[in-house]
Amino acid sequence: MRIGEFFIQKGIIDEATLKKALEIQRRERQRVQGGSYRKLGDILVEELGVDRHLVYQAIAEFYGFREAKLDLNSLSEEQISFIRESLEQLPEPQKEMFLSKKILPFEHDGHERELLKIVAADPTDQAVADMALRLGYRRYEVFYAPWDLLEKVIEKVVPPKNEFLELIEEVSQQMEVVEEEPAEIDEEALDAEINRSLLGNLVEGCLVEAVRRGASDVHIIPKEGNRTEFYFREDGKLHLWYVQEGARPEAIAAVVKDRAVNVDRFERERAQDGFIQRRIDGHLIRFRVSILPIVGKEFERKLESIVIRVLDDRKVIKDLNKLGLFGKAKEDFMDAIHKPQGMVILTGPTGSGKSTTIVAALYQVMNPSVNVLTVEDPVEYIIEGARQIKINPEKLGFEAAVRAILRHDPDIVLVGEMRDLETAQTAIKLANTGHLTFSTLHTNDAPSVVSRLYKMGVEPFLIANAINLVVAQRLVRTLCPYCKRPIKNLDPSIPKKLGFTDEEIENTVFYEAVGCDKCKGGYKGRVAIFEVMPFTKAIRRIILESGETIDEEAIRQQAVREGMLTLRAYGRERIKQGLTTLEEVAAATMET
Repeated sequence: MRIGEFFIQKGIIDEATLKKALEIQRRERQRVQGGSYRKLGDILVEELGVDRHLVYQAIAEFYGFREAKLDLNSLSEEQISFIRESLEQLPEPQKEMFLSKKILPFEHDGHERELLKIVAADPTDQAVADMALRLGYRRYEVFYAPWDLLEKVIEKVVPPKNEFLELIEEVSQQMEVVEEEPAEIDEEALDAEINRSLLGNLVEGCLVEAVRRGASDVHIIPKEGNRTEFYFREDGKLHLWYVQEGARPEAIAAVVKDRAVNVDRFERERAQDGFIQRRIDGHLIRFRVSILPIVGKEFERKLESIVIRVLDDRKVIKDLNKLGLFGKAKEDFMDAIHKPQGMVILTGPTGSGKSTTIVAALYQVMNPSVNVLTVEDPVEYIIEGARQIKINPEKLGFEAAVRAILRHDPDIVLVGEMRDLETAQTAIKLANTGHLTFSTLHTNDAPSVVSRLYKMGVEPFLIANAINLVVAQRLVRTLCPYCKRPIKNLDPSIPKKLGFTDEEIENTVFYEAVGCDKCKGGYKGRVAIFEVMPFTKAIRRIILESGETIDEEAIRQQAVREGMLTLRAYGRERIKQGLTTLEEVAAATMET
């Protein structure tokens, strides 16, 4: 039996997915002509979004490798020391290579260089044998462990250094406190302060630390008295990271501007947008920079607020199963994205995960036989296999790019946002002329998408015929699994306000956030809640029969009768699963 057939037998992929992967591998073989090409498992994970753990767990089983009994929280100091000391024996290039491939020395038999136990994310990697050879062991045994688990072990055993942050103390020591600030900024004096104070290390260190902590945004906020506060947005909440005293906020803003593309350092009275790129821990990370002039207590000063969005492609979800869709919502979503034409609309506020859901859906339907085009402003994540159009405000604006797509022979289209009537009509035209089209809107729930498009000027018959599905979503924080605690003596009126029945309250364990050294105030990570509304015949009929206004409530009631879970109802299911709290769902949803 071949490994591809084994994947099918284990239910990890189907024959169509195997065929796609083998075709990609065949093309790579032809292109490299005898050089190295990717293995089947790598292609399934990197190109087709199949779950990495399932793929490599099956590979380990197929080739007879056992899975290591590795628990991050029970690693002894002796094991940590052994791993660390073994790695320190290796030349730096080899050490970095093993760490990037997630290959670690794990245990030895106690005898002098006799048997080394190695744990690897891919136990078939030839570099495993190289590790045993370089460490001088006569024999070695290889075990499998999931990639993400080994990544956490590496962070614990070999914590990465942030060389920029090591200089922050030096920054503070070299800073001269400015007692009075002139109304006009002396650019030469500002340059001297930037160079003298090594503020560049603070900004660079901030970017590195934000990536390593998994922050979604960095906020740099000027305060009175030459004080600047740095915040990281982690799991949807802002947390103070660092306070810089004694440096002019204008100097820190200038350092950020100097590092950003498309930003004028000397412009301090209008909004600006730019971007930064850095290679951090071996990965190319992009940062989107937003700068806004703000008013402070020292009215005469030209202060600016800076927000930096961290765009880490490693966070892109390619597997729809990881989104958290379940039941009828998942069935409706899968049905809609696999139709040959029509529109799928994602709605929700900024930061609700709309882009993540759309990208996961695109990876589900993309293959080499279709032309996938995207128009986004700005482009957040690189989508492998899609042609992402580059927006230039002076030469190719967003609206012009959307119109140009019609002439570029697309099969699947992503229109980042329907901003106005022209964009919406073009997107709907694509959906009605044989193209699967994805887009986003900013509305509170799924039914209100219909009235929003109507108010923009789109005719009801176009809305009814073009749209396959509307999805509203929010993100709620998930409870830390290490410290969450069942609520004692819960007042039943609280869950009843969220729509729980007496029977559900009786059969549900409600948890509260506690807080420990492994989380932020009792929460760790976020999970999506959805409101998935397919356009059934009944809903299309309500839209077509609308007069001068769209009856959102009639659409909502019909969707619920047909099995749609509202955002609050989906949130209740998350609470029943023990993933989040009553407070989180109440804060993220409205009563319907």
